[in-house]
Amino acid sequence: MADTPPGPKGEPLFGDSRRYARDPFSFIAALEGTYGDVSRFNMGPLDTYVLCAPEAIERVLVSEADEFRKPDFQGDALGDLLGDGLLLSEGDTWERQRDLAQPAFSMRRLAGMAGRVTDHAEARIEPWQPGETVDVETEMTRVTLDVILDLMMGVQLPDDRVRTIQEQLEPLGARFEPDPIRFAAPEWAPMPGDAEFERAVATLDDVLDEIIAARAGTTGDEDGPMDFLSVLLRARDRGEQSPDQLRDEMMTMLLAGHDTTALTLTYTWYLLSEHPEIERRVHEEVDTVLDGERPGGEHVQALDYVERVIQEAMRLYPPVYTIFREPTVDVELAGYGIDAGTTLMLPQWGVHRSERFWDDPETFDPDRWLPERASERPRFAYFPFGGGPRHCIGKHLAMLEAQLIVATVASEYRLEYVGETPLELHPSLTVHPRQTMEMRVTERSENS
Repeated sequence: MADTPPGPKGEPLFGDSRRYARDPFSFIAALEGTYGDVSRFNMGPLDTYVLCAPEAIERVLVSEADEFRKPDFQGDALGDLLGDGLLLSEGDTWERQRDLAQPAFSMRRLAGMAGRVTDHAEARIEPWQPGETVDVETEMTRVTLDVILDLMMGVQLPDDRVRTIQEQLEPLGARFEPDPIRFAAPEWAPMPGDAEFERAVATLDDVLDEIIAARAGTTGDEDGPMDFLSVLLRARDRGEQSPDQLRDEMMTMLLAGHDTTALTLTYTWYLLSEHPEIERRVHEEVDTVLDGERPGGEHVQALDYVERVIQEAMRLYPPVYTIFREPTVDVELAGYGIDAGTTLMLPQWGVHRSERFWDDPETFDPDRWLPERASERPRFAYFPFGGGPRHCIGKHLAMLEAQLIVATVASEYRLEYVGETPLELHPSLTVHPRQTMEMRVTERSENS
């Protein structure tokens, strides 16, 4: 067993953090392409091991998940933002909160909510006019916010409050852009953007306070509404949920619950615009399956090609481009000994685009998700939702929502990307396009 994985030689003090911050996507791809299964680099003072071996990733996330934990973010900005919500909590807190959340995310409940997802999609595209240009990222963010507010919080906010939420997303995201100065500086050191971040958090806290106050007394008994906020409010009334925990769960749900789905849809529309033949197949399937009806839960299973398109969009542009873990005990992974407490990076970006696991990995090819082709790949060559006990609890909602929104829009319109090319990416907690995603709305004819 080798002692230390190979990797680039970094600079004094900054390590490889400046290269990583300039373009984490190219940096991750270069590590995977050069070193393969495992490599090592310095994120400023932080020694980081990068795992790109599907078998090792599966061990970390699934078969040996009890020996790994999420790094402690509670002392940094992510902890300030999300606190002890489902995304960051550990141990007994996470298990208790996950158990509380499960009924809100049950497949049976979500299937019954399909019509409401379509309602929100139709309402958001109703003002569109053929020939106009829309910012599709903004539009998809609006509809996914509508869905998460309705299905998980039991509210529908007026447009001005939804815009208030949207306006906070940029200063929040800016705080999590890779920054070599932040990597090297102590957490307490003031940095540019901190004040804007704090104001954005405070504004969202005010919005959540309004929602929680509006829902108080409306949740009924245990047979009442099963949206996540109702479940938590009943737990609070029983003395089983503190105000801080309730706030952390709602902030996590608000942000994590809409962002990745909005980005998946944004990249889906971009890729379809760039590949007219694939777009044509989507329109054909939508027309055949819907047969003039509104998209509903009864149609989702038959939207096979739409599902493959969405899966392929998440492969090429995984909204979460890397996740982190640290072992709680000394372990061996991919032939290397790794000490407890070491930071492990599991990069979707590097693995999803690896030539070792994918034929023509840069090509948009939804048919690579046909069962006979998908079975040839390692299971964790693709993990947009993580995996194991800590997999994204909203996975099924995200896929249901994405398919219904694609079917709703595609049944009426074509979206043609007219923004700047080539597409550039902006790293934060998630992968955003740098460009404004301008798309021209074209009303579909029967043969388009």
